[in-house]
Amino acid sequence: MRYLIRFSDQLSKFLMVLAAFWALGLSLLIVADIIANNLIGDAIPGVREIVISSIVMIVYLQLGYAIRSHSMLRSDTLLLAMPRTLRRITLLAGYALGAALFLMILRGTIDPALYAWNTSEFWGEGALRVPVWPTRFMILVGAALAIVNYAVAALIDVFGFEDAGTTGG
Repeated sequence: MRYLIRFSDQLSKFLMVLAAFWALGLSLLIVADIIANNLIGDAIPGVREIVISSIVMIVYLQLGYAIRSHSMLRSDTLLLAMPRTLRRITLLAGYALGAALFLMILRGTIDPALYAWNTSEFWGEGALRVPVWPTRFMILVGAALAIVNYAVAALIDVFGFEDAGTTGG
């Protein structure tokens, strides 16, 4: 069980760091686009399409870490005021609902991801067309990791498995 927890933590951290660098690069691209638009009078082609797909990818890259570090929306004040048994039941229900939500997202994204891959689907018009499949597959990866991390959180917080201690929260 420790291996699952450790793997989940390490993968979640790696994807979160990747998302941070991606966001930095995206910020630099946006600044370059603004500068080009003001100095040259012509924006960098495709920035809009890149930003649209990148924001979705960044969110799903950070999702696993947000779950493992307990950064998702919850009220600790209410949880701490509950008796231990009720707290465990509430946490289990919340983790199960979170996992169910991302299971639905995962199942709903499989066909569109395969379609985007098989048909070389693109977003955008004109100078730059951005492929759709990386975004769709990132949603699959992020949703799958979210399901695993909700299960890991339930194992630790509800069933008392020892945390590997690699993710703060």
